[in-house]
Amino acid sequence: MKNLTLEHIAQVCNGTYYGPEGKKQEEVQSIITDSRKAESGCLFVPIVGERVDAHKFIPQVMEAGALATLSERLLENADFPYILVESSLQAVKNIAEFYLKQLNIPVVGITGSVGKTSTKEVIASVLSQKYRTLKTQGNFNNELGLPLTVFRLRDEDEIAVLEMGISDFGEMTRLAKIARPDTCVITNIGTCHLENLGDRDGVLKAKTEIFKYLKPEGHIVLNGDDDKLSTVTEYEGIRSVFFGMRGNCQVYGDEIVSRGLKGMTCTIHLGETAFSVDIPMPGRHMVYNALAAAAIGNIYGLTTEQIKAGIESLEPISGRFRMIETEKFLIVDDCYNANPMSMKASLDVLKDGAGRRVAVLGDMGELGTNEVQLHEEVGEYAGKCGIDVLICAGPLCRHMAEKAASVNPSLKVIYEQDRDSLMEHLQDYVQPGDTILVKASHFMKFEEAVEKLQNM
Repeated sequence: MKNLTLEHIAQVCNGTYYGPEGKKQEEVQSIITDSRKAESGCLFVPIVGERVDAHKFIPQVMEAGALATLSERLLENADFPYILVESSLQAVKNIAEFYLKQLNIPVVGITGSVGKTSTKEVIASVLSQKYRTLKTQGNFNNELGLPLTVFRLRDEDEIAVLEMGISDFGEMTRLAKIARPDTCVITNIGTCHLENLGDRDGVLKAKTEIFKYLKPEGHIVLNGDDDKLSTVTEYEGIRSVFFGMRGNCQVYGDEIVSRGLKGMTCTIHLGETAFSVDIPMPGRHMVYNALAAAAIGNIYGLTTEQIKAGIESLEPISGRFRMIETEKFLIVDDCYNANPMSMKASLDVLKDGAGRRVAVLGDMGELGTNEVQLHEEVGEYAGKCGIDVLICAGPLCRHMAEKAASVNPSLKVIYEQDRDSLMEHLQDYVQPGDTILVKASHFMKFEEAVEKLQNM
């Protein structure tokens, strides 16, 4: 890894090196926090978690061929190189910031309340038509996940697409300090993490912290249809590029046609150029994601043919609108996470499904003092959007179920008090030919419901 010698690592994390002098100039080959991934030449970063102190794995990591380890405590009689640091977590952030500077490649930072991951996927798919592109995998978008993503970069990579997720003020500033993005993308401002951020104005303030380390010659790409983001016209002289469904945005989409669960078709207007594109995932929100990707592709010099090819070659990932066709059902696996905005967007997609349209929804977390009202809002939406069956599970989802039943008495509404009860009775609620949406916040572990449906 470029310039990541043990000496440099000790310097950037204010650590003290212990070990043979001859090892100080050796570069680490990889950086890991999971001892099971130990390999020759790696640096191990032992994180002290709530349940496990990874320092206990240092001996086995070194036996597996690690070059060195960090440590928050003196290691008596250690016969291997190690760097003593005050905090492993802070050290890993410092190292990531240093390493990214050594590579000197463009960084696209993506945040927002809803659609960060799907937008990241479309942008990476577009950019990969021209550049060797590294993107965030899974949910590696926080103060540990972002550094681990950065450590996957190598000299041959030409651009990085980094997802950045937060739940409180100050977090985005710390993430932006690591990523120092050349281009910032914000998808929307919704009602996520309100227990910490208060309201949507608080969400806007927290998300726009991403600009604090934006390069002076950088770019800002925002959803112009979002009432909060549309007010952010510039930051320290950098003018925002807006995307949306309206002609006053620099990048806009029209002639939007749903192809049901097969995806969307639209025309994208990019300056004086317009082109039609087939987006291979359903939902109007995917048009926004494609527009953001078109804006990014334009900034980084891609042709409209390359942008179109990148959007049309998008592949869904597990838990994010993944279509699973079994002998009995079409399952829409969207169970990775949920908030009111994404719940409504998913219900909009479900209503285009074939057969009975069944929504299996679970509790949404981190909504603050308005959590009951926000669950009721989704229930009201479910009652009016044209689906056939609503199955709710979890204590908060009781309010969703009750509201849906009150606004639409003809809708079949089923309520289970928790996931275990849902799992026990789920097979009684579905029938062959159903299109079934599965969605809840991550802590509900609704991937188990997806697996159960697949095995029916």
